[in-house]
Amino acid sequence: MKKSYHTLKLWTIIAIFAFCSLYIAPLASQASSFDVEAESAILVDFETGEVLFAKEADISLPPASMTKMMTEYLVLEAINNGDITWETTTEISDYAYSISANNNFSGVGLRQNVDYTVKDLYDAMVIYSDNATTIALAELIAGSEGEFVKMMNAKAEELGLRDYEFVNSTGLNNGSLGDNYPEGTDPEGENLMSARDTAKLAYHLIKDYSEVLDVSSIPNKKFEGHSMDNWNWMLPEHDSQNFKQFSYEGLDGLKTGHTDLAGYTFTGTAERDGQRLISVVMRTNSIEKRFTETAKLLDYGFNNFQSATLIEAGHQIEDESTLPVAKGKEKAVQVEAGEDLQQIIKDGEEENYSVVYEFDEDVLNEDGTIEAPFEAGTEVGKVVLTYDGEEDFGHLIDGEEVSVPLVTSDGVEKSNWFVLMLQAVGDFFVDLFESIKGLFN
Repeated sequence: MKKSYHTLKLWTIIAIFAFCSLYIAPLASQASSFDVEAESAILVDFETGEVLFAKEADISLPPASMTKMMTEYLVLEAINNGDITWETTTEISDYAYSISANNNFSGVGLRQNVDYTVKDLYDAMVIYSDNATTIALAELIAGSEGEFVKMMNAKAEELGLRDYEFVNSTGLNNGSLGDNYPEGTDPEGENLMSARDTAKLAYHLIKDYSEVLDVSSIPNKKFEGHSMDNWNWMLPEHDSQNFKQFSYEGLDGLKTGHTDLAGYTFTGTAERDGQRLISVVMRTNSIEKRFTETAKLLDYGFNNFQSATLIEAGHQIEDESTLPVAKGKEKAVQVEAGEDLQQIIKDGEEENYSVVYEFDEDVLNEDGTIEAPFEAGTEVGKVVLTYDGEEDFGHLIDGEEVSVPLVTSDGVEKSNWFVLMLQAVGDFFVDLFESIKGLFN
């Protein structure tokens, strides 16, 4: 009877294990194989710039109207610099008018010989992705779209974009512009950006000019009687029942895009509980898919990542936290993290992070000592976060690292002249002894 009981218990354990394996293992596999239906995609934490997910994020693809984010940046920069104001007016050129009159392009129906304010043109560009108002703004700022394209490429380099080419201000194919393609560009040229560069542009746009979100979050606005429905169907404020299925809590931008070559693209951004994420999907196969895949990306970020304090102020690396002191009343001083180190991390990944010290060579002597006197809290380097897990997608900003200051735990006073003299004499004889000993080795 006792033997039967143990046999039954063993088979029960085996059955439970097998049952758990069926349900737990697939979930773990699914979590590690997250994917989106887009040729290229990226997800970024705005606060830290950490890339949380990337799929073919460095290949250059046509961004379509996501190109307009660079135009938005330059318009906001011109306003911030005082070159133009929201009330500045301009008329519509023959080129911009021809684009507005073309039913193949999204437009509000601009008229000539009418003074339009920068504010009206900008709102139409951001909300309705209007191509003609985009061209009008480019011409106002640079004199011609060709000159504006030069500004776009120069700004891209300044912002650290790597895989890009701007050939016009709108994201249209140059071939569709006829003889109006911007001077100095390829008549058949295409704007190009990688998903990483698109996210980087969105990051700088929000970081430098957060007011862009005040307009990109507007679901509908009138323009001379023309109703402009925002092409971003994920805005929670959209009152159309057709868009309700795509509504996403906290989403307030940023830019859609579509051409035959680009497919359907979208740069989205949403904020929940103080955390903002930026997502990019490129070359999805339908207008709906760009929103469902964006929702999938954002859900993945909000549900699986959180900000964590990995080390606290005062943290020390065992056996590495003593720094020699020169000319001080103490021969050594302890060093420690000067502040808390926080990072956005994936759930369950805490143990894949560690820290290392990087000492500042400009603060230390050639022999690696710090010279007294100095106060407690003197910065001597930095505590740098390292990651040795499998999903390292890097940082959005080149060369950026997660670190906090490395500081001295205490202050050390300088020794008086007599003690320093004795130390110098002692050092002299130690060096002399070592030299003589070397002769007999």
